[in-house]
Amino acid sequence: MRAIGIILAGGNNNKMKELSYKRAIAAMPIAGSYRSIDFTLSNMSNSHIQKVAVLTQYNALSLNEHLSSSKWWDFGRKQGGLFVFTPSITAENGFWYQGTADAIYQNISFLKNSHEPYVVIASGDGIYKMDYNKVLEYHIAKKADITVVCKDMPENTDVSRFGCIKMNEESRIIEFEEKPLVSSSFTVSTGVYVIRRRLLIELIEKCAQEDRYDFVSDILVRYKNVKRIFGYKLSSYWSNVSTVEAYYKTNMDFLKPDVRNYFFKQYPDIYSKVDDLPPAKYNPGSVVKNSLVSSGCIINGVVENSILFKKAYIGNNCTIKNSIILNNVYIGDNSYIENCIVESRDTIKANTRYVGENGEIKIIVEKNERYGL
Repeated sequence: MRAIGIILAGGNNNKMKELSYKRAIAAMPIAGSYRSIDFTLSNMSNSHIQKVAVLTQYNALSLNEHLSSSKWWDFGRKQGGLFVFTPSITAENGFWYQGTADAIYQNISFLKNSHEPYVVIASGDGIYKMDYNKVLEYHIAKKADITVVCKDMPENTDVSRFGCIKMNEESRIIEFEEKPLVSSSFTVSTGVYVIRRRLLIELIEKCAQEDRYDFVSDILVRYKNVKRIFGYKLSSYWSNVSTVEAYYKTNMDFLKPDVRNYFFKQYPDIYSKVDDLPPAKYNPGSVVKNSLVSSGCIINGVVENSILFKKAYIGNNCTIKNSIILNNVYIGDNSYIENCIVESRDTIKANTRYVGENGEIKIIVEKNERYGL
């Protein structure tokens, strides 16, 4: 494909509460054995984009470790590859990334040293499948300066965490509101953009000269009446995991057969880093209904409508309902957990009861006593 990829994976927000204390949003575990960035990386690989930069910043340790080898997404080639850029102190600059545009500006040599004519920019917290080639074809056919991939959301959706778009008959964007409190439009930006590389360099350098740092508000919103900015509508599944509620709902969507079939069984595939773990073990007396159970798990109790990530241990007479159990969790005997997200590496003592009530999702963070210190 005649494009390079940039994945914006450095952001943080308070809406993830305790879940983002030790990991970036792009590193959030999804569907038992994936991270949220896997979906964007797989889309890049499946679209034959061979040169991809991931811009990381906040709590990047686990994300950088996940990205330590490009072979899982098939980027390990003589041409191209997977590049991970974190903020670095230089003689000219002593700042962290101050925004998405600034993150691209601090790594602008990546753009200037490339020769592909187009750039696909995507966020690392979207759960979806997409062939970026189709967006590029649309972009060229419309003679667009920038193409924004957008999605029509149900009318009861809270759109205050998205960028809301209005388009005219030819799909040109005429209004773009970033995170409005109230909006009459339920068409939202998915955080995926296609732009010509030289135009991106020009716009990013102009932003830097004017001390502007955000790609959306300082480029898309500011230039919507100056540049030809078009919307490309995505009709298939798309979700963003930037809040606790959205993260919980997205994982629970994978318990629906149609969503599971779409991501796991239909071409193209979603790739991830693979651990060498034994298959899940179901001991006598265990009962599992409508759940995703990952490799390395040991189950002795009852699990219903839940997702268990790798190496989870469920003790005797335990009941787990409508919950997400992250990696390496030990749940002691006779425990009851419902409507909860249990943080990774937790130890839940025996005879413990946690229930998320009144529609709230309870996040459980317990000290892990199985490890020294």
